[in-house]
Amino acid sequence: MADKLNFSLVAPEREVFSGQVDQVDAPGVEGDFGVLPNHAPFMTALREGAITVHIGANRRVFSVKGGFADVTPQGLTILAEEASEAGAA
Repeated sequence: MADKLNFSLVAPEREVFSGQVDQVDAPGVEGDFGVLPNHAPFMTALREGAITVHIGANRRVFSVKGGFADVTPQGLTILAEEASEAGAA
């Protein structure tokens, strides 16, 4: 089985998404970035925009308004000021 990325998207009021994914694309303040399984650790601030979650051939899109992304050996956690699902792509 191919490696998967543990991903959690958390807003102040609830966990919006949590699961094993193939890739996450997010809007960083210094530019958009993508995270794959086994990515090098880093932390960055987010700007308002869309987070695209790739799960196999499917995609889920979430809208965020600021926050932080933290990539660790355990996965990616996004702590968003506001987050909601925008729809599937």
